[in-house]
Amino acid sequence: MMPEVYTAPVGRPAPGGAANLMGSSASSDALTLLSGSLQEQRNRRIVPLLERALAHIKAHQTEKAAALALEALGIDERCGIGWHILAIAQEAGGDFATALNCYEAALKLLPDDLEVLSNLGRLAIRMGMHPIAEQLFLHVLSRKPDDVEVVNNLALAIASQGRQPQANALLRDCISRHPTHAGLWNSLAGILLEEGDIENAKIFYREALRLSPRLGRARYNLGSLWLDTGDPHTALREFESALRRPLPADEKAMMTMSQGLAQLATGRIAVGWRNYEARNDINFPECLYFAVEKPKWKPGQPLAGASFLLIGEQGLGDEVLFASILPEVLDSLGPEGRLTLAVEPRLAPLMSRSFPTVRVETHRTVRAAGRTVRLVPALDEGDFEIGCWSPMASLMGQFRSRVEDFPQRTGYLNPAPERVAYWREILASGPVGPKVGLLWKSRVLTGGRSRFFSSFEAWEPILRTPGVVLVNLQYGECEEELQLARERFGVEIWNPPGIDLKQDLDDVTALSCALDLVIGFSNATFNLAAAAGAPAWLIAPKGVWTPLGTDRYPWYPQVRLYQTAAYAEWGPVMDRVAGDLAREFGARV
Repeated sequence: MMPEVYTAPVGRPAPGGAANLMGSSASSDALTLLSGSLQEQRNRRIVPLLERALAHIKAHQTEKAAALALEALGIDERCGIGWHILAIAQEAGGDFATALNCYEAALKLLPDDLEVLSNLGRLAIRMGMHPIAEQLFLHVLSRKPDDVEVVNNLALAIASQGRQPQANALLRDCISRHPTHAGLWNSLAGILLEEGDIENAKIFYREALRLSPRLGRARYNLGSLWLDTGDPHTALREFESALRRPLPADEKAMMTMSQGLAQLATGRIAVGWRNYEARNDINFPECLYFAVEKPKWKPGQPLAGASFLLIGEQGLGDEVLFASILPEVLDSLGPEGRLTLAVEPRLAPLMSRSFPTVRVETHRTVRAAGRTVRLVPALDEGDFEIGCWSPMASLMGQFRSRVEDFPQRTGYLNPAPERVAYWREILASGPVGPKVGLLWKSRVLTGGRSRFFSSFEAWEPILRTPGVVLVNLQYGECEEELQLARERFGVEIWNPPGIDLKQDLDDVTALSCALDLVIGFSNATFNLAAAAGAPAWLIAPKGVWTPLGTDRYPWYPQVRLYQTAAYAEWGPVMDRVAGDLAREFGARV
């Protein structure tokens, strides 16, 4: 399978996704069922090998299990159950591509085995192959027409293709026949959340927990809802409660990651960063794999004199945010150390200018066999060596374990001075008045990210502020919003000429520094402007983690933070921004 280029950031899985799958190929019940099937094998030489393989899977020793299954297949390569056990071992070990091939081999030999079909369907969902998963579950459902597990997983496959109403109806119908099945209520709540029905999602999660108080995934999902709606303290209590119970490895990693975000949001910074590392756990559903065949840096490991590779991670805005630690990393490396930085290609010119002693390379991210893999192509060129490497955010706990550790310096990125001067001249030749750049959305609004952004209509009080010249900094398709501002609000948002706001990030940063003020939500451009020291006002929802439990924005000292008082209550905060804007800039005309 050829890898596909992938640019979306990695984040916390949405509550309505693969986290709500029912059944597991490596569950105790599933493995016991397979053990019973071994007694039907004609070749008795392979039975002890496969029984030992199953025992190793139960003990989470997947490499030993795979080796034993391969040994059995060496004796009889047409042993379908041998391929099935090998597939389970490989899936449990995180090798989805090999697991997929092994499940397919098992299915050719055992075409009517519903367990193989179900396991293959679950793996297809985990790999993002939702249409294939749907067809597999439909086939199983034709043989087991009222199987709750199959109906649930079919609904998730359907919802993952954007057909939430169909999935909703399927689950409601099943609940009418199985009203006490907590897992169905949990999955339906997740789909309601995807549809924006927050209040009913809360009710259904609570019903799932009433029916089954020990259902950890329902408690996690309810915690995620609290986190997404601005109550990290309640979210944290739910996550901690869920984590007290025995959990599958993928659910534990997912919950630990979310626990870390809630801890950061409530100011528990040191422990928050430690739990945030769960994003790199092989079992984490959205784990980003780094294709680097060198030792990975471990927290606390000395950096002095090291040849160190630091790799940007997650979205472009996150790379900029986490790059605030680069001055401290360079200090720790000392004069004998060498730092190589791998960043998104559009960031390379800006990073090279800002950190002239750093070797700046680019990374590339692909989707391959259901996994997200980040590559550093320069490593294959062989003209430099590294001693160890790390994802950028993994050093946060080393350098930012307390809010006091965030430095008071204004700006660590350096746009080209001649381009800043150019944009000041261009802006001076435009409409008269203070120039205020606007940012109102992100390119990626999945996985709960939409809560960070209001509708464009909510910007009306700011747009109508007299005496300021509004400048468009918003990348991507935004002509509809510009036309809305013009026709409904009678406001012209000035488009800077000759610049690609999505691709020319070096020049976007220079433009931001030439403005009198930047106002917006936390997207990539806002982070570039703030990291370069531009005056900026950040609009954010209540409970977002990046203020780290404070009423300010520790990452950028010059940034003024405006937060909503409650979930989706954008009106008052927009009025407050508009009032401050009029007082501080309107009188300058």
